[in-house]
Amino acid sequence: MIQSVQRNKYLEASVHTATPAQLLILLCDGAIRFCRAAIEAIKQNKYDEANSNLCRAQDIISEFMITLDPQSPISDNLMKLYEYFNYRLIQANTKKNIEPAEEVLGYLIELKETWFQASKLVHQGSAAGVTHG
Repeated sequence: MIQSVQRNKYLEASVHTATPAQLLILLCDGAIRFCRAAIEAIKQNKYDEANSNLCRAQDIISEFMITLDPQSPISDNLMKLYEYFNYRLIQANTKKNIEPAEEVLGYLIELKETWFQASKLVHQGSAAGVTHG
């Protein structure tokens, strides 16, 4: 119990002090974790648990959609990608099939790595005094 409370306080502090890029990576981690848990639950015929985890992954992906900057040149493509993720997670949930969830999991892992690399580049540029206008 005490360990759980400490972990929650640490997580809360991490979220409050995180940069937008770090928050995005944390959300990717959560979606990845929920996809993996859903896949395992489907394999074990624990459909209520699978449903819960797939819905939580969808909630995170919906958060990605809500926070997209419509002025950004890549926002339309990201929106289509996120819509596809949610579509496939709904398929996994309604059919109790792991294949769509595994597909989304693979994409989420790649997306997380992409955001991580982009974050590093931005941080390196800021450290070097590079400004973007």
